Amino acid sequence: MIDVALLGIIRRWYIRDRISIREIARRLDISRNTVRRYIRSDVSEPAYPARRSPSSLDEFTARLSAWLSAEAVKSRKQRRTLKQMFLDLRELGYEGSYDRVAAFSRQWKVGQMERVKSASKSTVSPFLLLLSTAINF
Repeated sequence: MIDVALLGIIRRWYIRDRISIREIARRLDISRNTVRRYIRSDVSEPAYPARRSPSSLDEFTARLSAWLSAEAVKSRKQRRTLKQMFLDLRELGYEGSYDRVAAFSRQWKVGQMERVKSASKSTVSPFLLLLSTAINF
């Protein structure tokens, strides 16, 4: 991936200094096609993928996800709170903050809701199935 400083150099040499694409490629030791692509593109800055920095919660995400799924099927009064799960994670060696656990829980719930929505679009409800068979008779 090309960086912003190199992109600036390529454009400056080509537009202002009128250096040929072949010469730019030779000076920078990159492909002529790469130089040509960045000169022709309208992008002022190259787009980089979102940076993913490691979190202290990463090694505990599988366990926390399992706990959240297990708690989701229990009745409201029998569920453990998120704070209780956080304290259990602390006993297992998690050294991060409660806020990270809460943020993960929110993202997990959104993911579950998305799965339910996508599954409900493709499944047929039993009521509709009964209704369609009743109409056919």
